[in-house]
Amino acid sequence: MTRIILRYFLWATILLLTAILPASGAAHDWQPDILGDGFEMRHVDQGEDYSGKINSTIIRKLTPDSRRGVLYIHGFNDYFFNAKMGDEFVGHGYDFYAVDLRKYGRSILLGQKLFEVRSLTEYFPDIDSALVVMQRAGLEEIVLMGHSTGGLISAYYMAENPGAPVDALILNSPFLDWNLGWKERLVPLISWWGLISPDTRIPQGKSTAYAESLLKKYHGDWTYNTRWKLEQSPDVTAGWVRAINQAQHALRDGKARISIPILLMYSSASISGDQWTPAHNRADGVLDVADIRRYGLQLGPRVTCLKVTDGLHDLLLSNPALLRALYPRIFAWLSKELPNQPTK
Repeated sequence: MTRIILRYFLWATILLLTAILPASGAAHDWQPDILGDGFEMRHVDQGEDYSGKINSTIIRKLTPDSRRGVLYIHGFNDYFFNAKMGDEFVGHGYDFYAVDLRKYGRSILLGQKLFEVRSLTEYFPDIDSALVVMQRAGLEEIVLMGHSTGGLISAYYMAENPGAPVDALILNSPFLDWNLGWKERLVPLISWWGLISPDTRIPQGKSTAYAESLLKKYHGDWTYNTRWKLEQSPDVTAGWVRAINQAQHALRDGKARISIPILLMYSSASISGDQWTPAHNRADGVLDVADIRRYGLQLGPRVTCLKVTDGLHDLLLSNPALLRALYPRIFAWLSKELPNQPTK
């Protein structure tokens, strides 16, 4: 109870400060984004950490006179590039925002180690900054949405920040458990080592099967910057393993207690194998979908499960026919859980 009271007090303080301080996110700070077509972006100075100076980046596309918005958090080895997702939400009356987290995508600074992190709480200020901008823009109803590691971060954020101005949570194949087979037995040891030597490199294998299921030049439907979203998942560090493991365990066995409605989305099947096959375009090639459901149901009392037949790991990068069926289900859930358009 004390933790919850403190978190509510923290958010009340943030909102009070944003009401009296100058707006760092003034309109002239926004620049046209690489996605074009009405998308714009601005960097946010997040100070320094153990690696030096850090930025996050907010990307947005607005719809006239909206009082609803969605904030999207990408996964590991990723950045925001899914313009179709933004257009779907804008078309349904939501202002769309996304964050490229520190050391990812648009936020990468010269000399940084890509995707480096030692605690997932490091990303909380990146989310806070975007939520403050959204509130200052007049949004009264906010949906937080995360994919894979971004889903883990989003759920962890809401568990630790119950006073945050978020009204619903959408989780797209959240990374709630490891999918390593017998190697999972090593995770506690690596996690412990991550406290002592966080920069120790941990290999992730050399498979490109998932990238091949996404990229148009192989077997997929998408193009993206492969310097920001690598075709082969890069090595991680012991500190990264520790950060993921701690967040996963913090959300289990009723510890999360997320009170807002949650839409938990996952594919109908998982697939393994380092070499691409046609089946990789009809299943989750990264996580165990049974684990997603098992641990997702522990996040709070208002979890709705949505199993997506033939969905990829990133469900919103699945084939066009599947997306034409999936987006209406997402918006139907939002209409049910958040039925009243906020007043203008």
